[in-house]
Amino acid sequence: MADILALQKLSSQVRRDIVRMVHAVSSGHPGGSLGCTEYLVALYNGVMKHDPKNFTMDGKGDDLFFLSNGHISPVFYSVLARCGYFPVEELKTFRRLNTRLQGHPTTHDHLPGVRIASGSLGQGMSVAIGAALAKKLNNDSSIVYSLHGDGELQEGQIWEAAMYAAANKVDNYIATIDYNGRQIDGDVEHVLSLGNLKAKWEAFGWHVIETEKGNDLTSVIAGLDLAKSFIGKGKPIIIIMKTEMGAGVDFMMGTHKWHGSAPNNDQLANALGQLEETLGDY
Repeated sequence: MADILALQKLSSQVRRDIVRMVHAVSSGHPGGSLGCTEYLVALYNGVMKHDPKNFTMDGKGDDLFFLSNGHISPVFYSVLARCGYFPVEELKTFRRLNTRLQGHPTTHDHLPGVRIASGSLGQGMSVAIGAALAKKLNNDSSIVYSLHGDGELQEGQIWEAAMYAAANKVDNYIATIDYNGRQIDGDVEHVLSLGNLKAKWEAFGWHVIETEKGNDLTSVIAGLDLAKSFIGKGKPIIIIMKTEMGAGVDFMMGTHKWHGSAPNNDQLANALGQLEETLGDY
């Protein structure tokens, strides 16, 4: 049973990391990062089987995670560092030249925890499906996870991958959609409506789970645990997880403005005033 209080403290610290990282270089994507904090904190601290101290690219015997919406790298880097994949101090190098923590995750600098370069939206599901099939071929019973933005579902490659996974019974794979209803140009509903997502994924042959409170750790963990109960039952699994972009920082919520904008000095102070320092800032 996960220690919810400990995970809440970690989530607060991760949020502090996020706003400080993007402020330091006046660039980055805080909105989606803040919205996905509970998901990644829960996944890496109790749900997923992984070994930060012995990271390998092939991940044999480990559960694997692929971040498809790579622009939310601040939350990904913070969670990886706080789990022990690399020193927390390295978060100071975010988006700086000749460092491993680029704006979108890359692989050429061999950052532990990162197995694919991501940020070209629509591609992560295809990679995750390939990894899941490889595990089946290797008789590896561990699970593959991926995370996607809701605006990312406007990419055609997602639906090609969805058909492939169902047709080939890729049932060791759990995808999650960050369903915050906002993307860089505005509300998803206005940019290009996704319609009835649950009905669409079911029609594509997936088992669908809906998590209504994606910024509540108990709900997120319950959704992931439920998803795991369908592993090996003939269908790929997807969680439609409703979140709030900018969650935890009041002035970043309720708008798409903070999809890719960094706070200024006063805004940073405001944000940090709302987020408890629980584990120590880097």
